[in-house]
Amino acid sequence: MDNRKQRRELSQDIRNRIIDNHHKGKGYKTISKQLEVPVTTVAHIIQKFKTHRTVTHLHERGRKKKIDDKLRRWIVGTVSKEARTTSKDIKGELLDQGTSVSDRTIPRCLSQSGLHGRRPRRTPLLKGNPKKARLEFAEMHVDKPQSFWENVLWTDETKLELFGKAHQLYVGRLKNEASNKKNTVPTVKDGGGSVLFWGCFGASGTGCLEVVQGKMKSQDYQGILDRNVLPSVRKLGLSRRSWVFQQDNDPKHTAKKTPRMARRKALDYSEVAFYEPRSESHWTSVEGAETCHLEKTPFKPETTGAVC
Repeated sequence: MDNRKQRRELSQDIRNRIIDNHHKGKGYKTISKQLEVPVTTVAHIIQKFKTHRTVTHLHERGRKKKIDDKLRRWIVGTVSKEARTTSKDIKGELLDQGTSVSDRTIPRCLSQSGLHGRRPRRTPLLKGNPKKARLEFAEMHVDKPQSFWENVLWTDETKLELFGKAHQLYVGRLKNEASNKKNTVPTVKDGGGSVLFWGCFGASGTGCLEVVQGKMKSQDYQGILDRNVLPSVRKLGLSRRSWVFQQDNDPKHTAKKTPRMARRKALDYSEVAFYEPRSESHWTSVEGAETCHLEKTPFKPETTGAVC
């Protein structure tokens, strides 16, 4: 059992009375006997007042921080201007200035300021002309009513991995558990293959879906449109006279034969609204996704027809 006397914290009022009595010329023992405070405590409080001109608690206990407010602002400003600056780069610059910090100090400093390490988001590489074209398109359609967007048929292709996942994964593990089965991701030679799908959707739901066999060419794309576009328009209940067909700027989409086929179908069915691209960076109609790069895959599913 601990028989040590529990430490009693002096109130702010007693601290002030000790200083007042000291200013009146009373000695340490007299103040100690009058306020029932140990002589050493009285001496400590008076000495603290002479040094810091205050008797309140000073929040400076423990090791002083190597990164003060000025360095913190500099680190945050550096990362804010150049987001790809690494902790190793900042540590080297601080070392040149005479400040040595650990590898974890800088990330901790950035996290406390709200700058957490994130994976950069992938976006299409756009230069001057494509940016200008997209801005013109946005300004052209910003005032379109909701009824316009409800009659847009959005189309695109997507590639799905058949084995594993293409994106980066993270696991929480100990240092010596890297080879445990739960902390590993199985892989196969050549990636395991993939399959390409063509699909469409509108504001009211999804349209037809078709598996693309091998490498898709312009003729294959025209056949997909012929088999899926009009059934999808009827299924989604788009306006028969004012619906808009959307596609991206893939070379197979913008080939000369593709718009010709669309115009021919428009004359036959009176339903297709097809817009030709005015430049390499311009969208065919309403662009909502980046260009999809198509690749030939060894996988051949049994079903090749469209599913609506």
